[in-house]
Amino acid sequence: MAPRAYFDHLVIGSGLAGLAFAVKMAQAFPERTLCVATKAREDESNTKYAQGGVATVLEGHGDSYGSHVRDTLLAGDGLCDPEVVEMVVRQGPERIRELVQWGATFDRDPMGRPHFGMEGGHSAPRVLHHRDQTGLELEMTLIAQVRDLPNIHLWEHHFALDLICGRAVCHGAHFLDLATGRTISVYASSTLLATGGIGRVYGHTTNPHIATGDGIAMAHRAGARITDMEFVQFHPTALYQEGGGPSFLISEAVRGFGAQLKNRQGRRFLLEADPRGELAPRDVVSRSIALELENSGADHVYLDCTGLDSQELREHFPTIYGRCLQQGLHMERDWIPVVPAAHYLCGGIEVDRNGRTDIENLFACGECSRTGLHGANRLASNSLLEALVYAHNSYEFLAQRPLGRKRAPRCTQGPTMGPGTAQDVQGALLALQGLMREKVGIIRTQKRLLAAQGELETMERALLAHSEGNPYDPRSLELRNLLAVAQLIVGQALQRGRNHGGHYNLDLIATTFP
Repeated sequence: MAPRAYFDHLVIGSGLAGLAFAVKMAQAFPERTLCVATKAREDESNTKYAQGGVATVLEGHGDSYGSHVRDTLLAGDGLCDPEVVEMVVRQGPERIRELVQWGATFDRDPMGRPHFGMEGGHSAPRVLHHRDQTGLELEMTLIAQVRDLPNIHLWEHHFALDLICGRAVCHGAHFLDLATGRTISVYASSTLLATGGIGRVYGHTTNPHIATGDGIAMAHRAGARITDMEFVQFHPTALYQEGGGPSFLISEAVRGFGAQLKNRQGRRFLLEADPRGELAPRDVVSRSIALELENSGADHVYLDCTGLDSQELREHFPTIYGRCLQQGLHMERDWIPVVPAAHYLCGGIEVDRNGRTDIENLFACGECSRTGLHGANRLASNSLLEALVYAHNSYEFLAQRPLGRKRAPRCTQGPTMGPGTAQDVQGALLALQGLMREKVGIIRTQKRLLAAQGELETMERALLAHSEGNPYDPRSLELRNLLAVAQLIVGQALQRGRNHGGHYNLDLIATTFP
């Protein structure tokens, strides 16, 4: 029998959403024990790579809640929940104040006032940022808080295998200790999934290697409702590079600063698709780039920063400037080759306003959750705000409830047998990523989606055939989760009868846009 551990609250994932929840709960209830488990290092998360910032409205800065709400609803292409949007936007200032109290710093203008950046889809500058490393600043701020709280147990290198569920109640999760190879069962009164995104299903992504959709796949296997998976947001401007692997993000804020997108002839082709040009929502910009590449046969387009102040570029975007220099590119005089890359999932595990799933005692927060805020397309820099708001709401809900049973129930299943060492995990992963990129990318067709569905079923059978009797292998376990995520994306894309935001099916154009 696998060893067992017992905590009051279990958090799976160490990004902004999971850490914010853990800090709030641990500070308010020092007698309670919390476990924050992550499959990598404590600071490795999607949050760490968020360059842009946090969208929020602060009094006295010429903006309004109503304007932020309207911009979010417009970007979401009619599929946002208006009440959720209003709730998240209005909570923004208080959540920002908490971050500052915890030690986070944001850039200020020469007068000492908060400096707000402009990003695509926003009608006013409202994005607070820490240069071009906002996510890293918030991640390290929260980790410092966690380290000072003795009732939080931070487990690095623990891979979550499956949730422990029975009769639609979650009791915790099974883990693989990557250091020892042993499994351990963790029981808790509440379990929060904060496992981040799914970008690795596409290969060409701004997400880190850990973004393999583990939480969504586990929740799906446990029977939780998963929705809107077809709405994958592609960031328009990732630094172009041949081959796969994580792509370096050229932040939305660079276009908000005045950079222009051009084709190889120097034409600002975006203006033909939307009068907002570079400041149109991401789905519009990414789709326009994809069509330009398809029509021209080019591999990439260009981001032109040559008309911008060199000193200000270096001050506002030091990480991006440095990375471009490593590639031999001077932002002030060279056009930067860029392509869209998978960036953010707008769907996921369906939750209510308190982060509750339809499985009792199971919560989800951050990118793995579907809250209703983003609809079919995320407004730039709304995701960090969403993570903070829903972490707070889940904390408040659980703080008002008595702790439930955290001992092991009489009848719970062990972890479902995950695939062991497949003969060629890397080859299978590359095949999956190639399939998703070619058939389930920015521009889709019914024929491509149906072909992808059949190929994914074949891939799943092949993987399972290699798994029987083999030991757990992290790469194969991630591949299992990615296959589950891919099937959800394709299946829900086939069910969507109308184009919205991040889902664009050429076969639906005639009925969608008369």
